[in-house]
Amino acid sequence: MREELLQYKRITQTVRKQRKGVWGGNILGIAPAKAQEIKDIGTVASYRHLVELGLPQDNRVFRGADRILYRLLSRDDDPALLFEYKKGAKANYQLADWARQQFREGAVAALAQAGHIEDPRVRGSAHKITTTISTFLRSELAEKPIIRRAGKNILHPDAYPPTIYSVAMLAYMPSMQRERAGFTERLGAFVSQPATKRTFVIQLGRRGVKPSHLLLGDPLQASAGGVAKDLPLALHWIELLVRFDLLDSSPMAQRILARLLKECNADGVWSPKNLRALPRSPSKLADFAFPLELDGKTIERRQSDVTFRLALIAKLAGWDLEYT
Repeated sequence: MREELLQYKRITQTVRKQRKGVWGGNILGIAPAKAQEIKDIGTVASYRHLVELGLPQDNRVFRGADRILYRLLSRDDDPALLFEYKKGAKANYQLADWARQQFREGAVAALAQAGHIEDPRVRGSAHKITTTISTFLRSELAEKPIIRRAGKNILHPDAYPPTIYSVAMLAYMPSMQRERAGFTERLGAFVSQPATKRTFVIQLGRRGVKPSHLLLGDPLQASAGGVAKDLPLALHWIELLVRFDLLDSSPMAQRILARLLKECNADGVWSPKNLRALPRSPSKLADFAFPLELDGKTIERRQSDVTFRLALIAKLAGWDLEYT
C-alpha cells in the first residue's frame, strides 16, 4: 500500500513541483495571484496537502520543506525568507514584520498537522502566537477591531485576531488546548459569532493587504436549509471545531453538518441530488484538503471526499461508526 501511495498521481505531481524545499516560490499562496507574483500554490498548502494524502514523514520532500519551515519559526531576518513579500517589503518594514508573523503561523500549522507537536520550536512558537491572540481577545478591540481612516475601513493597528492558521495550529495540538483551556474557550466563542460583513484591509505602511486568512468571526456561510456556500471550507472548519470539542458552540457548523448527514444514504455515503460536479471552494482556503480523490468524473468519485470527511468528523467526535 505504501508503494502504491508513493506512485499516486496527486503525490507525484506535488512532489515534482518542490524546489529547494519550497513550492511555487512562496509560502502562503493558495492560488495564483499576479499582484503578489504568485504563480502557483505555496509551501504551506502543498505541505499540508501531502500530509492529508498520507505521505510518510520520513520522505525526503518533507525533510527539505521542514528546514524552511523551521527557519521561519526561528525569527531569522534573512530578506530571502520574505519570499512572495520580498519585493514589497524592501522599503516597508511593517509589511516585512507582518509577513514574517503570517509565515510563522502558517509554518506552525503545517508542522503541527504533520505531528511535530512536541518539538520545542513548534511549542514555543505556538505559545507566543497564542499569547498574542489571547491579549487581543481580552481587549476592547475584540469587539470593534475595524476602524475608519483616510476614507477606508482598516484593521486597527493594535488588533491581532486569529487566522485560519492559528486555529488549525491549536486544533492539532491537544496538549496545548489543555494548557490554555481558558484561551481555547474564548477563541471558540470568538470564531463562532457572526463575522462582520464590512470589507476592510490591513494597512501596512502605504500598502493595504486583503485579509484572506484573517478571522473576525465564523468563516462559514450557508442557506437557511444548511447548504454551505463553501463546502470544502465548511468540512475543514467543522473538523477543526471537533478537534477542539467546540462543535456545539457553532450554530452554523451544526446546521451545515446536519444537512450533510441528512444527505447520506443508508450505507453512510453522501448522496445529494443532482451531483453533477465536484464541489468547489470560492475561498480556496481548504483546497489543500479537498479533494484528495484524483478526479470527479464519476458519481462515486464525486461522493468519496465528502463521505470520507464526514466519517473522519464522526470518528473524531467519538460517534459509533459501522463500515460497509
